[in-house]
Amino acid sequence: MATRAHGIVTRRELLEAGLTKARIDHRVATGALIPEYPGVYRVGHRAPSTEARYMAAVRACGEGSLLSGLAAAYVQGLVEGKEPAPHVTTPRPRMVRGVATATCRKLDRRDVTTWRRIPVTAVARTLVDIAPRLDQEELARACHKAGVRHGTAPRHVQAVLVRRPNAPGAGKLKRIMSGDTKVTLSALERKFLARLREAGLPLPAHTNKRAGSKRVDCRWPDHKLTVELDSYRFHNSRHAWEQDRKREREAHARGDQHRRYTWGDVFEDPRQMLAELRTLLPTGGAVPL
Repeated sequence: MATRAHGIVTRRELLEAGLTKARIDHRVATGALIPEYPGVYRVGHRAPSTEARYMAAVRACGEGSLLSGLAAAYVQGLVEGKEPAPHVTTPRPRMVRGVATATCRKLDRRDVTTWRRIPVTAVARTLVDIAPRLDQEELARACHKAGVRHGTAPRHVQAVLVRRPNAPGAGKLKRIMSGDTKVTLSALERKFLARLREAGLPLPAHTNKRAGSKRVDCRWPDHKLTVELDSYRFHNSRHAWEQDRKREREAHARGDQHRRYTWGDVFEDPRQMLAELRTLLPTGGAVPL
């Protein structure tokens, strides 16, 4: 039972499994069950585990509860850094010490999923929930990771916003998902733009904006050029490889030249990349970023 839930069990589950109250109390006294929250236990150890910590918080908030907010974004790989404190969305008001809670009496089933066996808000709903907590660049990176790692598209986020039109941060999220707000998502992109400035080359008219069915890294519509910047971190899966090929086909279909540059091209030896771009981007008429 505990193995299926990252080592976490509840008192109710133990009673339903046939343990008496006395046997549960005995196991607590001997350290076989370690209390995390009232009626929620780790089985036998406190080995560090993000999943166990979050699962315990969800279980402490009762049936139908979901990990949400920045905690959900953290386990889904949308944000990095220090592990956020547990945040749980509950169907009924709950107060649990050490857990931030939000009440949603009727969650849409499309907003509910399981990740690493933890009940959690679906990725699109997570993005809506964290939008007011992140600045523009952080939120843009979270949206990018949601697309790469989970296949989350603007239409998925828009569907959540239709159900929650007054969600805080909705305007900021819409602008990012539509590409109306120019953002750079990575050190690779920032360095690429810096290389262009140093070389006196025109900057892209669009960065991280949809062209065709896919979002592309950099595009110069007037020069009929699309550039994708490939970091191994986000392009090392079969899904990412397939999507990259589709972006390339769509670029050619709309009449664009298509180029791909790597970390090595941008950071280590940009000479060949810049020479190629000088032929593709005649100087003059630079578009300010």
